[in-house]
Amino acid sequence: MNNISLLQKALDASSLRQQVISNNISNSETPGYKSKQVVFEDILKKHLTNQTNFSGNRTDSRHMVIGTPSLIPSANIVENTGSIMQNNGNNVDIDEEMTRMGKNSLWYYTLTEQVNSEFQQLSIAIKGRS
Repeated sequence: MNNISLLQKALDASSLRQQVISNNISNSETPGYKSKQVVFEDILKKHLTNQTNFSGNRTDSRHMVIGTPSLIPSANIVENTGSIMQNNGNNVDIDEEMTRMGKNSLWYYTLTEQVNSEFQQLSIAIKGRS
């Protein structure tokens, strides 16, 4: 598993999280609406903890396959059905959603900076320092 692939999945999860949070906020007054959350970091942590497979990096199709490559898990959307915040059955807490949105924005920015750093390192390795 390389860093860029992992960062791509994390960016995908963060983008999905932004969409889900926006959807929760826009439905904060919809009767019976249940808030949703994106779960990625816990799934990834569990995957990395349980990962025992070793895989080699094939640089040529004629090389033997060593182990099985580990696929990075994708994010899941989970509905929160266990609580009710309003009399109409809606459970969106607008303050919590706004906090999540701010936290997710910072996380997305951090991930993009890390991706930029990865590509900068690749560029230096290819071109050398100039």
